[in-house]
Amino acid sequence: MSEGKSSTGRFLVAVFFCFIASFLGSWVFLSSGLVSSRNAINTVHTVTSTDEKVTSDVATKVSPSVVSVTTTLISNTGYYQTASQGAGTGVIISKDGYILTNKHVINGASEVSIVMNDGSVHHNVKLIGVDPLNDLAFLKITDPPRGLVPAELGNSSKVKVGQKVLAIGNALGEFQNSVTSGIISGVGRPITAGDGSSEGESLENLLQTDASINPGNSGGPLVNLNSEVIGINTAVAADSQGIGFAIPINAAKGLVKGLLANGKVERAYLGVTYASITPAVAQKLNLPVKKGAYVYQQNSASVIQNSPAEKAGIKDRDIITKVGDTEVDQNNALSLLLAQYMPGDKVTLTVLRDGQKKTIDVTLEAYTVQ
Repeated sequence: MSEGKSSTGRFLVAVFFCFIASFLGSWVFLSSGLVSSRNAINTVHTVTSTDEKVTSDVATKVSPSVVSVTTTLISNTGYYQTASQGAGTGVIISKDGYILTNKHVINGASEVSIVMNDGSVHHNVKLIGVDPLNDLAFLKITDPPRGLVPAELGNSSKVKVGQKVLAIGNALGEFQNSVTSGIISGVGRPITAGDGSSEGESLENLLQTDASINPGNSGGPLVNLNSEVIGINTAVAADSQGIGFAIPINAAKGLVKGLLANGKVERAYLGVTYASITPAVAQKLNLPVKKGAYVYQQNSASVIQNSPAEKAGIKDRDIITKVGDTEVDQNNALSLLLAQYMPGDKVTLTVLRDGQKKTIDVTLEAYTVQ
């Protein structure tokens, strides 16, 4: 019995000293500053608050550069005139009143008005021009107010799948400068966009996002967390949830540069028909590379006569692998890279011809509708 009592006593003493050691160890660890019980408890709240602040700051900074676009289409029907209303969004790109939006937002409108972020309305608005190959249009407030804040344009070539973005726009044509958030879900997406009344327009190299895009958002900015516009919201997939599309801002940069320099909307033009190379295309056509632009069109000339490409010596079945220092790939299609230049700009193309790499200088010209 005494031996049992002694064992029990030693066990209780051991438990007591383990408790004391554990308490002192925890106290020393916390006192050392290596960890803070308060910080540990508040970590989730701190991360959430930081994320909310970044999102709020971006929306606050970009919103003054976002406008609502309202349109009126007047039609003559026999002895009567009918007027239909439309709504979209635009992005201010200059202090003197130039605005970038979607071509389909304007869509033959008889009258266009601009509603600023502060609610003021401007009716004296002109359509300056449209991109002949993309869903982009440019407007001008003829009597612009002072203090216009142009949006900062980012680099859509650096966009990565999974990065967080915000979409800002005139949702449903009623809720001005609504902000939604999401991520980039994909890049280089091709779609056929339409409103059900026509065959639709084929658009390529689009950014896919799950940030909510609604009717009225068209023409508004898709922005990154640096408050830079990386895309122009243009379409949403029908019968889907969380699948919207934006035109990469790089597709508009050449047009913007030319507009601000000379007041004209002109697209730079190379003059080739090509196939974007993917591993599947490379295997099917037995090509030596898995990315690039293959100058090829079945049963037809792929290099347009008297085009900048023909003048520079580009030939059928050439593979264009670089524009300047940028590689042509699925994220940077040839047309998207060329869209960053103005007519008259000289660009250096890296070309693979019969297994040999060549560099060819091309002077781009203005595209004209044939």
